[in-house]
Amino acid sequence: MIAKISEDCLYILNFNQSLQFIAMATTIDKQLIRFYQTLQPPKHLPKGVNILYPQRDNAVIKVMEHFFKKYYNDFHSRRLIFGINPGRFGAGITGINFTATKQLQEYCGIDHTFRQQSELSAEFIYEVIEQYGGVKKFYRDYFISAISPLGFIKDGVNLNYYDDKKLMAATKPFIIASIQKQLSFGFKTDYCICIGGAKNFDFITTLNGEYHFFKTIIPLPHPRFILQYRRKQKESYIHQYLSVLCVAE
Repeated sequence: MIAKISEDCLYILNFNQSLQFIAMATTIDKQLIRFYQTLQPPKHLPKGVNILYPQRDNAVIKVMEHFFKKYYNDFHSRRLIFGINPGRFGAGITGINFTATKQLQEYCGIDHTFRQQSELSAEFIYEVIEQYGGVKKFYRDYFISAISPLGFIKDGVNLNYYDDKKLMAATKPFIIASIQKQLSFGFKTDYCICIGGAKNFDFITTLNGEYHFFKTIIPLPHPRFILQYRRKQKESYIHQYLSVLCVAE
């Protein structure tokens, strides 16, 4: 009887180890696609606030699959960069953070059927990426995510998750679960980069103090702010970005 129990326990242990091995053997691109396809939007949003969830569109998923397979079809551990949340003219169309349709085709070489347009944040980020060494090198070292993987719209305009106290409270559990899920893909946790100003940085810093996602969080100013209000100092800001990014191995 004792031998029988031991055999059963051994079988269960081996089975669980096999499941863990299978998860570890899944390339990052497949994990990311599944992550975005299975997002569970936060419930009980404030009145008038709508979810921006482009990954519900098959055309967006097709583009994302192409993008992720091209740059993340491996097991290489990268660091995370967090924006705020997707906007209507960048990730809200392509499903790829800080990547508008123009950058998707011109820099990433991915054809699509979306209307060709650019976006200020995407323009700045891809200038940084070019000076970093190009898309292949950059996406080998980093994945650009967002504190909230889904965006929000109110009265036809973008709404950041922190712009409304009720929205921030409603999205907090969703944000925590999303960060935890992404970290399970094997991203490095020595540091992450937070793009988006004081409010975004303060929010993730508070969460990090409670959940200890990362050892260090490095803030960088938002690209839209730079190009709208500090365009003359653009090269200085690009240098600031590169001085942080080039710490990557």
